[in-house]
Amino acid sequence: MPIYEYWCVPCGRKATLYQPKYSSAPPPCPYCGGNQVRRMFSAFSMHKTHKDVYEDILSDRDLTRGMLGNDARALAEWNRRMSGGEKVAPEYEEIMERMERGELPAEQIEEKRRDLTGQGGETKRS
Repeated sequence: MPIYEYWCVPCGRKATLYQPKYSSAPPPCPYCGGNQVRRMFSAFSMHKTHKDVYEDILSDRDLTRGMLGNDARALAEWNRRMSGGEKVAPEYEEIMERMERGELPAEQIEEKRRDLTGQGGETKRS
């Protein structure tokens, strides 16, 4: 059976589905049930193993030095290399963009926590 890859517009996820034959109507998204899925072009390729990817990363002295120094940009580069070019959810893209500007994920998580709990710009007084 052929394997087809689809990208779901509403939830931003990629699904790999077995189809008995190619049909003009794409299947619903297996994650959210949405019907706005787009068939992706899939190419046959040889992917690196996780070991190969790690060895490439560890051989990059600047990248490993940055990661050891808690450099958000180095962490973003590590994530990009580990994902192997896979498309990610929009929320993750935002985090990656902010890391590329130098913001650490812990700062972003704390900011989101304050937003969700209504503790935005308040300061505690004793």
